[in-house]
Amino acid sequence: MGKFIQMKTAFPGPKSRDLVARKEKVVLDALSLHAPIGIAEARGALITDIDGNTYIDLTGGLGCMNVGHSAPEVVKAVQDAVGRFSHTDFSVIPYEPYIELGERLLAKAPIAGPKKIGFFNSGAEAIENAVKIAKAYTGKKGLIAFEGSFHGRTLLTMSLTSKVKPYKKGFGPFASDVYRLPYPNVYRKPYRDMSDEDYGRLMAAKLEEAFLTYASPDEVAAVILEPQQGEGGFIVPPKSFIQGIREITSKHKVLLIVDEIQTGFGRTGQFFGIEHFGVEPDLITIGKSIAVGLPLSGVIGRKEIMDAPGDSSIGGTYVGNPVCCAAGNAVMEIMDRDGLTKRAIHLGELYRARFGAMAEKFKVIGDIRGLGAMIGVEFVRDRQSREPAPEIVNKLMPGAMERGVLTVKCGVYGNVLRILAPLVITDEQVNEAFDVLELVLGEIV
Repeated sequence: MGKFIQMKTAFPGPKSRDLVARKEKVVLDALSLHAPIGIAEARGALITDIDGNTYIDLTGGLGCMNVGHSAPEVVKAVQDAVGRFSHTDFSVIPYEPYIELGERLLAKAPIAGPKKIGFFNSGAEAIENAVKIAKAYTGKKGLIAFEGSFHGRTLLTMSLTSKVKPYKKGFGPFASDVYRLPYPNVYRKPYRDMSDEDYGRLMAAKLEEAFLTYASPDEVAAVILEPQQGEGGFIVPPKSFIQGIREITSKHKVLLIVDEIQTGFGRTGQFFGIEHFGVEPDLITIGKSIAVGLPLSGVIGRKEIMDAPGDSSIGGTYVGNPVCCAAGNAVMEIMDRDGLTKRAIHLGELYRARFGAMAEKFKVIGDIRGLGAMIGVEFVRDRQSREPAPEIVNKLMPGAMERGVLTVKCGVYGNVLRILAPLVITDEQVNEAFDVLELVLGEIV
């Protein structure tokens, strides 16, 4: 028991066990459960299950809860909105919350000159529509993505996604004209004596090689990348890599799409993760924390690019739902009022300090990395070989869960613990959660 963690039953509790048993009878097995508990309510960075146990949430709904669970302003905005009307289809009858949210986001977008926005439902839909817009503008069909990337689970976005299991195995054939390049992982760079920036330049140059060996730039509409990879392992590339990719794409008139679905909304210590690298993308995709997990995503881009598709060629019945847009406007107000982007920098420093202290005790911690509060810890069998140790993460997560801390992992090898806690989590809550992580890790190693 702690100040915030309250475990009143065995884990999982009897009501949660009953709920999971019901789930097993009616829900497809592929939709497996990470936490075998049923949620009753959540506030800020705390989740209470149906057995009355309270957990500190370091998962943040997989990055959706930057302003916290059940933020009162968001709850009120949603209630007010649904009380007025819940749907029209914006292209049939428009409504102000859509336009207002667009204005707020365009004011923050790191793209110079006139720009526009379109809203959609899921992150995958945002990627799909960014690609459609890029193809319409360029008249080209090819796409280049990166190893370790995750862009979604639809046919096109699954084709762009890199990790085979569990996302792609058995689901082919995939979309054509999709090419893949390596993404620089500083921790695992093959030339350990090479500077990070030289390594970044070397990896960016592979795009020029790809234009000779994979697809002519005359046939490539866009390059798509995450400014910090999420599912790939919370990998931060050297600044020279992103700058090199931008230089090469501009040279060859290929668009640069930046996937900010996980890195956006202040998590990295900038509102958009790409702002750390000093480049302007052509298109930005957003989602997750835009509306605290309600189905809303978007594409932001230069006006001339966004306006390239023909009349009614972009849209959908539910895209930019008014209730979700109302939630998005409330999120924007909270982000600005509470300075959550700046808060992410402080949280990142706190996470690094706590993990750094653990690394002094536990030699299985190989790397601590990330921008702002988007921090990942890579576990290895030993620091010299850097051999991945997924078994440690696979024991750490359930061990922490039993003691009231919810976590998630990522990485090609499944050996990276990632922190996606709400940015409203308090320092006290962080320290209590990390005390649990340290205790469990000590029991494992």
